[in-house]
Amino acid sequence: MTARRRQRLVLTGSITGAVIVALDGTVLTVAQPALQRDLHASFGQVQWTSTGYLIAVASLLVFAGRLGDRYGHQRIFALGILGFGATSAGIGLAPGVGWVIGLRVAQGIFGALLQPATLGMLRATYPSDRLGMPLALRTSAIGLAAAAGPVLGGALVAHWGWRAAFFLNVVPAGLIGVLALAVRVPTPGPRATAGATTGGTTTAGGTRTPARLDLPGAGLLALALVCLVHTLVALPETGWTMATTLGGAAAAIACGAFIRHEHRTASPLVPLSVVRSTTVAAALAVLLSASAALFGALFVSTYFLQDVLALDPMQSGLRVLPLAVLMVLSAPASAVLQRRYGPRRTTMAAMTLLTVGILALSQLDRTSSVPAISGGFLLLGAGFGTVMVTATAVIVRHVSADHAGVAGGLQQTAMNIGPALGVATATMLVTLTAPTATGDRPSGGPHWTGEAFLSAMGPALLTLAAVAATGALAAVKLPRRTADGDSPQPPATAGRDRDPAEATAVTSGD
Repeated sequence: MTARRRQRLVLTGSITGAVIVALDGTVLTVAQPALQRDLHASFGQVQWTSTGYLIAVASLLVFAGRLGDRYGHQRIFALGILGFGATSAGIGLAPGVGWVIGLRVAQGIFGALLQPATLGMLRATYPSDRLGMPLALRTSAIGLAAAAGPVLGGALVAHWGWRAAFFLNVVPAGLIGVLALAVRVPTPGPRATAGATTGGTTTAGGTRTPARLDLPGAGLLALALVCLVHTLVALPETGWTMATTLGGAAAAIACGAFIRHEHRTASPLVPLSVVRSTTVAAALAVLLSASAALFGALFVSTYFLQDVLALDPMQSGLRVLPLAVLMVLSAPASAVLQRRYGPRRTTMAAMTLLTVGILALSQLDRTSSVPAISGGFLLLGAGFGTVMVTATAVIVRHVSADHAGVAGGLQQTAMNIGPALGVATATMLVTLTAPTATGDRPSGGPHWTGEAFLSAMGPALLTLAAVAATGALAAVKLPRRTADGDSPQPPATAGRDRDPAEATAVTSGD
């Protein structure tokens, strides 16, 4: 098989895997009301079909990326996408909501295997200086899936019921999974080391065997993320209670224990070369702040459109459609922009667009016109689509191919935690600035009167704009030019970092 054909196959698999995950999330949102009625489920049980998945996937992403680094991203990708398709079929056949929740958790585990591998395969297949456009096409496909998901899901649920929405992923997941198993992509053999290294063992012939998996570190990180995500998801429902406070404290304690363990173990889950990279940390901060600001603004805007302007879901979706359209269009454009202007300036400009878009939404009221509303979402889509491509490219380029799975896991973790953080922040801000509405809020979830919400919307969106502006400040630490991010940081002289051969392998573009 030629290198070009192999790249096309890998790109097809990466895009298909990312689209399947994106479609699953948007289609589920549309299917939940019908699922609740058909299975006679409570509101809390239906919420757990989303929460259980989110907790499972967020807690395992980094460890799944490490598995891909050790055993091969294509193998982990095949396992993840086949399992994702199988659990989708199981959900479509589930006899009760308990089965749905359990299978959604299992689906989250397979989703965690799948998502970092879609990035790891690209990093292992494409030279680092040609990663921009594949990542842009992947992001465009995700934006297109996000736009088409509600329409496609609505049509399936309306004609064939909620179960049909879950069968949607089964055939493409099975085909791509079988193809990933059938096509053999050559992987680099053991590399010769320049000297004794830690984080693995060196044989007499000078080749290095893989380091052992850091299971205690994976457990501590999973515990920290489970507590954090569960707390963030519960906050919009209950506010600060004893349970959410203890959850936040447990997340902080587990995070501290994880950091302490990683500095002491010989084979850390997250390599120290990645931890010490200012560039990677800055790109992750940009993605976290951008996703938090965007999804927090979307949460607030949805209530504005439906509770204040009294639009139905279809009309609201049409107002938000420019966001998805600009995400699709801006992704390939961002690959060109970062080559010409560099990641730093491109990301700072994109975060500025995102900030201005949120500020524009904060000025809306009952008299706002359709162009004014859609214009704000247009700015959000242009900014967020560009940020996703540029910051992700920086993360993937800046680590060696051996650590691409961990880098992909960190990127996906930021993209999963950010939305939960943004929605929790927006809900708390609206609740605090519209205190008269809390008495009217039912126990099933947040709700405010139109007038109360409108008075609180401005301050909430201004705060989210400040979150986006913080991401623009973090972008200052990104490379000035694309070439600056193509190679990882030089290995540290003392301890458990990469060996010099790894840096050489990345510089040569795999």
